[in-house]
Amino acid sequence: MKTAILMAAITALFMLMGRLLGGQSGMMIALLVALGMNFFSYWFSDKIVLKMYKAQEVDETTAPHFVRMVRELAERAKIPMPKVYLIDEAAPNAFATGRNPDHAAVAATTGIMRALSERELRGVMAHELAHVRHRDILISTISATMAGAIGMLANFGMMFGGRSDDGRPANPIAGILVAILAPLAASLIQMAISRAREFEADRGGAEISGDPQALASALQKIHRISQGVPLEAAERHPETAQMMIMNPLSGGGLRGLFSTHPSTEERVERLLALAVGR
Repeated sequence: MKTAILMAAITALFMLMGRLLGGQSGMMIALLVALGMNFFSYWFSDKIVLKMYKAQEVDETTAPHFVRMVRELAERAKIPMPKVYLIDEAAPNAFATGRNPDHAAVAATTGIMRALSERELRGVMAHELAHVRHRDILISTISATMAGAIGMLANFGMMFGGRSDDGRPANPIAGILVAILAPLAASLIQMAISRAREFEADRGGAEISGDPQALASALQKIHRISQGVPLEAAERHPETAQMMIMNPLSGGGLRGLFSTHPSTEERVERLLALAVGR
């Protein structure tokens, strides 16, 4: 249901942009584009995101310890074993993607492998497998792909303007407003869904690993290191930031206000409360 709501919201946003930039015909073209992108996103968005990050699939030959860890946690979570990927990035981070638990993948940066202890890394991967178990991965991946498409459409409107129904140039102020507000609206849609999802994945990850304190410690360490080590792929593709265990673009000002992730402090506080209650 969440995926259907997201697709409907993105489609409506596409149509509104098409209407403002190209009148009635622009709205119909935008509808066709949105339907095509929704179909494409459902089947291929996970592959697109993994390619964006130049993720390399690993197995028990190339990364035996890490793959065995994921396999054991997947068994504890009672989900199929996902594909496992590594990303050659110094920044510590991880994400899950795919359209359902039977077609899922988890990815981690080489930076997180170096920065965390084995216990902390188990907590992080348990968090990502909780996303898989909760079926968050489809909506996360689709929203990342569609938000990127909205950004491109907004840039197109800024560069080339639009046409009204009678063929005259569209109002340039409307074009500017679309270019500014459409990506903001896409971000708000992502934010509304993502923050609650992260709390649930923290709780689920703590349950799968059986160690809430390890995940809390990992989040604190990732947050601290990420302040000085940017995730370069996320800088190039900011629409994918909401997929990560820690927002790699977090910061002050509007970026912090519209972050797709809850604050690290609140996440840690909730995890430590779970540890006390165990």
